[in-house]
Amino acid sequence: MGALVILIRPKGSSFLSMTSAPIPEGLLDLLRRQPHVTVATGIIIQSLGNPLQSAAGVDLTEFNRMSGGFRYLQGGPFQSPDDILVDEVFARENNVKAGEILRGKVLNLDWRVCGVVEPGKLNRVFIDLRRMQDLTGNTAKLSQIYLKVDQPENTGPVKESLQRLLEDYPIYSMDEFISLFQVDNIPALNKFLAIMIGIAVVIGFAVVCLSMYMAVLQRTREIGILKSLGASRLFILRLILREAVLLALAGTLIGIGMSFGANWALDTFAPASLPPAIVPEWWWKAAGIALAGAMLGALYPGWRAASQDPIEALAYE
Repeated sequence: MGALVILIRPKGSSFLSMTSAPIPEGLLDLLRRQPHVTVATGIIIQSLGNPLQSAAGVDLTEFNRMSGGFRYLQGGPFQSPDDILVDEVFARENNVKAGEILRGKVLNLDWRVCGVVEPGKLNRVFIDLRRMQDLTGNTAKLSQIYLKVDQPENTGPVKESLQRLLEDYPIYSMDEFISLFQVDNIPALNKFLAIMIGIAVVIGFAVVCLSMYMAVLQRTREIGILKSLGASRLFILRLILREAVLLALAGTLIGIGMSFGANWALDTFAPASLPPAIVPEWWWKAAGIALAGAMLGALYPGWRAASQDPIEALAYE
């Protein structure tokens, strides 16, 4: 559906801004008369105090025409102005079911949860548009407008026509808008992520090196026994390095498995609006860091222990 949808944002707003409702609702009538526009609907977005959580005021009939409708897991659509729809994640996070009262979590009011819907449709909390306009003092105002066109190939021409008609309004195709939410388009996020990843890599590398260093030092006596039995320096060093490689690979596999376990535990016991993501592209990088740390951590103490006199190694405490 992304190729068919156009988004109109308030004047002077950026793609990250959370404006109140500065778009006049009367603009919808003009937009509905534009060629190739089949649906035009507006919404109001209201923050819930948490920067990552908000409620959307929607005209349910128009929103269903735009998005294909909600998939209800419990309950159904609005029946009264004090009804609210929540998605499955929000319901689980707040331990609420259809038919129950949600107290004080949304706009500091009590709401009857009329339905629980499948996540992935615009927001996690939905209120009737008229009710939201009244509560927020935005009568006949909207936060943003969504348009649906008849054919994907008409999205570009409709967008260009609207930009001439509404010069001061930021207008995006949905594909363009989604593409803006990348690391490169969010100020300073790239540097922050690079610093955090760098710190994690340095600490992880140091821990692996230290662990292998201590593991080899604690086996100095065993190495002395091997040397007294005729083992060469190269044989002992290869033995230590092979063990380091096996430990690094085993540790990487266990770490990947634990990440899936942690992801399941967070999703089950502490669901959040931004769930953690497992990134397979980092698996080989983690394996490389573990291997390098293990090899370097084992190389020096292994060479030192293999070079010792057997009698000194046997006397090591």
